[in-house]
Amino acid sequence: MRITRHYLTLAGRRVHYRMCGEGPPVLLIHQSPRSSDEYRQVMTQWGERFTCIAPDSPGFGQSDPLPIDRPTTEDFADAILAFAQAVGFHGIAAYGFHSGGIFLMNALKRHPERFVALAVGGYPCFHPHELDDVGEAYLRPFHPQPYGEHLLWAWNRMLEQSWYFPWYKPEQARRMSAPHADPMVLHPQVMDLLASGDAYRHGYRAALSAGYDVPPADADVPPALLSSYSSDPMTAHMARFPALPTGWSTAEQPDPAAHYSANADWLAQYPAPGFAPVQDNDRGFLSVRTNAFDGLIHWRGQGDVLHLPGPGRSLDLLPEGVLAIDLPGHGLSDPWPGDPPLDWADWQAVIDAATRALGAREVTSEPLLPGEPELLFPDLSPDRYGNHLVNGWALLRAGHAFAPRYAITRDTMTPMAEGAMDVDCLAREHLALMRSSAARALHQARLSTR
Repeated sequence: MRITRHYLTLAGRRVHYRMCGEGPPVLLIHQSPRSSDEYRQVMTQWGERFTCIAPDSPGFGQSDPLPIDRPTTEDFADAILAFAQAVGFHGIAAYGFHSGGIFLMNALKRHPERFVALAVGGYPCFHPHELDDVGEAYLRPFHPQPYGEHLLWAWNRMLEQSWYFPWYKPEQARRMSAPHADPMVLHPQVMDLLASGDAYRHGYRAALSAGYDVPPADADVPPALLSSYSSDPMTAHMARFPALPTGWSTAEQPDPAAHYSANADWLAQYPAPGFAPVQDNDRGFLSVRTNAFDGLIHWRGQGDVLHLPGPGRSLDLLPEGVLAIDLPGHGLSDPWPGDPPLDWADWQAVIDAATRALGAREVTSEPLLPGEPELLFPDLSPDRYGNHLVNGWALLRAGHAFAPRYAITRDTMTPMAEGAMDVDCLAREHLALMRSSAARALHQARLSTR
């Protein structure tokens, strides 16, 4: 089941969302500091029964933050309602996990007429003394640092949140029941954090400072299911809930798979009306199919000339407004289905398809970096200790002072451009590099055409 991706502009703020499946629409709201990427597997499963729509919350994933210095729970809830209206919901059936569920709960409490049904995973009911654990200490400022120090913090912060709650109190009494150190699980979580930057704190703060928004027992509200699974620290909170409204219930599942299955079964009882989604026309995702590739290609801009970023880079590094795409295995485009091809013909077929679809008449590419492909683009696969992130950062720093960037000698010194080591610029380059699973192959394929 294919997931499509879209952009929509609301009051000048760009919103990115994923969509998948057929049937009654269900809105999926992710937790912090994730993005709609969190729901990819859920969407392919639920897509057999629902049309799943999963936006990136403001400031997360590819969505712009709210233009507010310190947004509240109500601000995030209102953003959900505005998005739902814009994409055509006439009655909202929704699922949200942790902070996603908190925002949805606030929206339902204030605007019950907008909802058909609500399912929430891991809704909290903190005791007053527990609120100190999830205050500002939980929300460490997050800014790029010159030598990549922020990357080690990000990796270990996301790693140890499965070891302790809260993550910053490594104590025996705070141990979690299902710790892990799987780099393949951690890497997309950390990449979402890097994409949000310091804006990650806004969504967290709004959710963690929210009051208990479950409506009172006598409220006239749509039905809801509040559930969780055994290893979630919020599971214990369900026993704290006061009396719930009519049609509301709680449930505990043994694991995440059972949790999502049970929530899908429950939501299927309350189908929402159909809708007709809309999207922006100045950027998006092309569905491209060639002999070697079948997936989504990220594009942006307008014009007759299609610009191609270099290996290991993305269109976000090009000037705003120019027509550009991310090639497969780069930026936000899908990866190649297998090993990236070394035959330029396979890459050219994708470029030709995108050129036709976007109406371009000419194609131009960024120049290749000097050096050997295997050294310019070493293996940056996720590492248990997060070393791949730091290695990528160090490689980029060197590239602004030496060429080739892996050869550090007097003879390889190059003039440094003003602002070359600006940490925000490096952070954007780093995101592009870490998203590039096919950089070495692209470099080799382009060399073969010379």
